[in-house]
Amino acid sequence: MSDTYEPPKVWTWDRESGGKFASTNRPIAGSTHDKVLPAGEHPFQLYSLATPNGVKVNVMFEELLEAGHSGAEYDAWLIDIGEGDQFGSGFVEINPNSKIPALIDRTEEVPVRIFESGAILLHLAEKFDAFLGTKRPEMLSWLMWQMGSAPYLGGGFGHFYAYAPEKMEYPIDRFAMEAKRQLDVLDRNLAEREYMIGDEYTIADMAIWPWYGQLALGRLYDAGEFLQVAEYENVQRWAKAIDARPAVQRGRMVNKKTGEPHEQLRERHAASDFETRTQDKLDAAE
Repeated sequence: MSDTYEPPKVWTWDRESGGKFASTNRPIAGSTHDKVLPAGEHPFQLYSLATPNGVKVNVMFEELLEAGHSGAEYDAWLIDIGEGDQFGSGFVEINPNSKIPALIDRTEEVPVRIFESGAILLHLAEKFDAFLGTKRPEMLSWLMWQMGSAPYLGGGFGHFYAYAPEKMEYPIDRFAMEAKRQLDVLDRNLAEREYMIGDEYTIADMAIWPWYGQLALGRLYDAGEFLQVAEYENVQRWAKAIDARPAVQRGRMVNKKTGEPHEQLRERHAASDFETRTQDKLDAAE
């Protein structure tokens, strides 16, 4: 890359310019190949990957089950975005935007599809009347805050800091500033609140934690020192409290294909899978 860039009058796609994601990003929608999605026996069929957006929904399902909602049993199928699974015809039928997570709800007379992580959280919360909180407008405000803010953290800061082909000062500075501003927004809100809307744990916390909680805990982009995340003491307290929840610990494992093998449950079909089908156990059985 040169130090200066003059945009052409008409942009054209150079598939070699996408860096780490050059093989999966493209400027058009639709499927690239035929692939039927698998389906299990449970009411909900989740197709996902343990990115922050995927972890949100994993945590919601595990929290529902932890709270005694047996009707929330689900099958979780791995969608490997590095291999282009999101462009398979079956997945595109569920999410025309080709992004994880996507869900099929078979509890309805006619099965319905839900895509976008925030929409899935809200759908499940309303279906089970759980984790909505008593301050619904406040909860919805923070849920939508996350949906609007996280692209600056992921596609902005995370991309240019961790994944771009070259380190570029301007975009890193621009999005680091915004990431820190967002952390400050959260820190101020949590100064007098246990959770995002008060003393109630809701889907707003489940949406925000996988991005900003894990950033505060040093799990995103190896950027904790760079962003000085330890200085956000209220976010740290909140992040650690949620991280300690058993359902959150399980949710982080579902559809995970990186990291320690004992933390990877690439597919989830039963509660017992956390004890019997993690990747270390599957590898040992071969």
